[in-house]
Amino acid sequence: MQDTTKEVRDKVVLVGLNSPVLKKEENADEDTMEELSALVETAGGETVGIVLQNRPAPDPRTFIGEGKAAEVQLYCENTGATMVIFDNDLSPSQMRVLTELLGVQVLDRCGLILDIFAQRAKTKEGRLQVELAQYQYLLPRLTGMWTHLERQAGTSGRGPIGSKGPGETQLETDRRHIRRKIDKLRADLEEVRRVRATQRQRRQKNEIPVVAIVGYTNAGKSTLLNHLTGADIPANDRLFDTLDTTSRLLTVSDTLDVVISDTVGFIRKLPHQLVEAFKATLEELEYADLLLHVIDVSNPEWQQQAQVVENLILELGAGELPRIDVFNKCDCLPAGEIMPHGRDICAISARTGEGVDELLEMIGERLDAGSRRVTLHIPYDKGGVLDQLYREAKVEDVAYGETIDVTAVCTPKVLGRLEAFIEQ
Repeated sequence: MQDTTKEVRDKVVLVGLNSPVLKKEENADEDTMEELSALVETAGGETVGIVLQNRPAPDPRTFIGEGKAAEVQLYCENTGATMVIFDNDLSPSQMRVLTELLGVQVLDRCGLILDIFAQRAKTKEGRLQVELAQYQYLLPRLTGMWTHLERQAGTSGRGPIGSKGPGETQLETDRRHIRRKIDKLRADLEEVRRVRATQRQRRQKNEIPVVAIVGYTNAGKSTLLNHLTGADIPANDRLFDTLDTTSRLLTVSDTLDVVISDTVGFIRKLPHQLVEAFKATLEELEYADLLLHVIDVSNPEWQQQAQVVENLILELGAGELPRIDVFNKCDCLPAGEIMPHGRDICAISARTGEGVDELLEMIGERLDAGSRRVTLHIPYDKGGVLDQLYREAKVEDVAYGETIDVTAVCTPKVLGRLEAFIEQ
């Protein structure tokens, strides 16, 4: 994979095209350009200019038209920019033509997001997913990237006699190599998923409910998880700070423990390869018992952002799950602005902790399956019952007297089976 990290640390000119021919989500406007600028900053670059172009239709060759391309090239010279990033997706040939015309490296939004993901991924699974997405992105773009596309072994007739090779281009070799790499990565990811499924089965056997936190990137999901669990996850004001699913155990009440997972932040125009590659990270959603959709209510765009998340939840098949909409950063709201309210809505500030107790109560109401804390007196000849309790309940205390006295939090199912041993 070519490494764009170094160049991204440079001065960048952002270019976007708005055209009635493009779908709404493919168009660039001031908001998406602002988000792109934040992405550049996240990648360690600096935005030195923004060019927004309106055209009836994209130019098939240069996307923004020859005249506009010349204007951008001049802009790059004047600002000393070393890179141009497009807010729209470019075809491989457009990228190649623009790189030649502008004389600097050209990336599109997808390439930039991939680069950030590559910098951020920490776990083996995260890295595998990013690498897979990078190769899928790279495959159709190979032609413009390699300069060594001469036929191998002298098939052009210029090589020495007798050296006529099989005639496969370096490009075809590279493509085959990348396809092999993609297959290998897919197999590795499959293995990661298998391990995940085993862990999940163990959790289900213990009947620990799973709560998944979802939301737009930078909505405050990690800050909320830190506040709830005291976990020490970096919570920075950067896009895509969490890439790997982070799971923690959270005690909601004295009879309810849940596993709470923080997922990767969603973003509009998330590259298709990434949605595919991150299905493994987000597949936790399908197995969740409750979703917390964190919304940054202090962002003027929060309704559009919430819709992006909504669409992705539906795409991942998690639309039917019970959900609480968590309106975060309510302490940053302008005075007099009314907070949305309703049965499945909770207003909080993850930073100050305001409203978090109320959120825990709501989680408890949704997930408490009627578990009770009981004391059981188990005869010594029924020792197998203790093993069963360790497997299926939360054992808090064991004392050996005339009988084995166990204090445990049990679900109704376990209580029904062990009724004979319960202290009345």
